[in-house]
Amino acid sequence: MDFIQDTLIGPVSNVLWSYVLIYVLLGVGLYFGIRTRFVQVRMFGRMVRQIGSSRSDSEGGISSFQAFCVGLASRVGTGNIAGVAIALTLGGPGAIFWMWVVALVGMATALIEATLAQIFKIPAADGSFRGGPAFYIERGLGSRRGGIVFAVLLIFTFGVAFNMVQANTISDVLASGHGVGEWWSAAALMVLTASVVFGGVRRIARVAEIVLPAMALAYVLLAAVIIGLNVTQVGPVLGQIFSAAFGLGEAAAGITGGLAAALLNGAKRGLFSNEAGMGSAPNAAATATTSHPVKQGLVQSLGVFVDTIIVCSATAFIILFAGSAVYRPGETTEGASLTQAAVAHELGSGLTWVMSVLIFVFAFSSVLGNYSYAEVNMTFMRARPLALMVFRALVVAVVGAGAVLELATVWALADVAMGFMALVNLVALVLLGRWALGALRDYERQLRAGQDPVFRTTGNEDLPRDLPDSVWTTEYAASNHRTT
Repeated sequence: MDFIQDTLIGPVSNVLWSYVLIYVLLGVGLYFGIRTRFVQVRMFGRMVRQIGSSRSDSEGGISSFQAFCVGLASRVGTGNIAGVAIALTLGGPGAIFWMWVVALVGMATALIEATLAQIFKIPAADGSFRGGPAFYIERGLGSRRGGIVFAVLLIFTFGVAFNMVQANTISDVLASGHGVGEWWSAAALMVLTASVVFGGVRRIARVAEIVLPAMALAYVLLAAVIIGLNVTQVGPVLGQIFSAAFGLGEAAAGITGGLAAALLNGAKRGLFSNEAGMGSAPNAAATATTSHPVKQGLVQSLGVFVDTIIVCSATAFIILFAGSAVYRPGETTEGASLTQAAVAHELGSGLTWVMSVLIFVFAFSSVLGNYSYAEVNMTFMRARPLALMVFRALVVAVVGAGAVLELATVWALADVAMGFMALVNLVALVLLGRWALGALRDYERQLRAGQDPVFRTTGNEDLPRDLPDSVWTTEYAASNHRTT
């Protein structure tokens, strides 16, 4: 695995991220920010209100809040705890600034991709919905092959690479904090994963809806306590972050590459954490039952903000408050165990168990969210029941493998996989952006008229053309589903 990483995965990752993806990612985000008149700022309050106003259709689909939680189940996980720690050790404090930039710019991209997922979603046999980039590439661009390419990339990225990262994080924390052997962790995780992934997307939605928000709140409250105890250090820490963002001053000491290292690691870990533009969260967004695609777009855009600006920032502050006692930039590459050590340094070793539980829930909920995305794309490829059963068994196996492999190996594989997947999705977003932008105009026009926006794909002057074979036709809505 070391040979493969050094001769294949590492060089490909370097070229992909240093010379291609970082520019495409930020460029597409800025493009949609300008085209939407920075909707992430203008409609932030409506994003918050939309989550609380959603309800589930009793006949099929899941609520906007459930879809939001499934999205967070993949977003809020190792990217927030292990990913931030890795960004800090490899890119210095300045990497956090670039994580913020990727998130704020990416909120517009997240709205576009989630809106497209809603526009082009299809009904599933169980009464719910399926959708995502594979579906909008096929139905919007008329390219079945393009949809299959994306589906294959997502299935590998989330079903294999990302689930290995989640398992590796859990194993790392249990080994460093409690002396649990890697093979014991692998066996336990395989049993737990198998017990859930055979239950389908609705069980995943129910588990995530209950567990994830509570754990995210607990982690943010824990961080708030630490920030409160170190309130006088907030200014200096912010100074560290902003000065190191451009490779300046002592804050960048020990980091090879200065600005380039901060930008590259911040962008990579930011995308891994919030997934804006990657093409993963739209798979959850498409499953929601809502009266207008933009409503779910707003919800998913808010998810990017919660993930990075709140949760990732909390982790960064915890580590930087602890400082040299646990944090040695440029010397070692550390993940969740660094965050765990920082919390223990600030609040005492008794918090080690608390952090272990929180990290476990974050990482394992990501396994559930990752699997749900992969299953949707297996469905897109018209996988037969036997193929789905084999894939579920494969997911269980790679979770076990991830628990015993080296941290650097699984993260490098994840970087390459998500890079190629994001590139395909970002190209599709640019080509299909007029559909989402038209839906946004339609949504805002109805709001100005004092109406609760309701979307239709026939006779809608804001759309490029009619889309009669969709779930948004009047006939389908009247005969099959209520909208919210």
